[in-house]
Amino acid sequence: MSLIVYLVFLVLISLVVGALARLALPGPDPMGIGTTILVGFAGSLIGGLIMALLFGRNGAGLVVSVACATAIVYLIRRSRGGSITDPGLGPRRRRY
Repeated sequence: MSLIVYLVFLVLISLVVGALARLALPGPDPMGIGTTILVGFAGSLIGGLIMALLFGRNGAGLVVSVACATAIVYLIRRSRGGSITDPGLGPRRRRY
């Protein structure tokens, strides 16, 4: 039973980190809740690796995790052709 509880907490923490990362960059995001969880998980994982390599610490902490997740959100926006404030949806960005 403890594995299930651990996985539920992992998903909830990833959701919080991903949501804070999306709030850190202004503008609308065309991401769903699943992508937000994945962004939060990836930010926490990369932040933990950075902290382990640089400082020998286990775990990244909330600030480093959100910073890494924010960088991932920025890269996702740039890969879709948007900017920091305008995530863009390609050529069909605006409908009149």
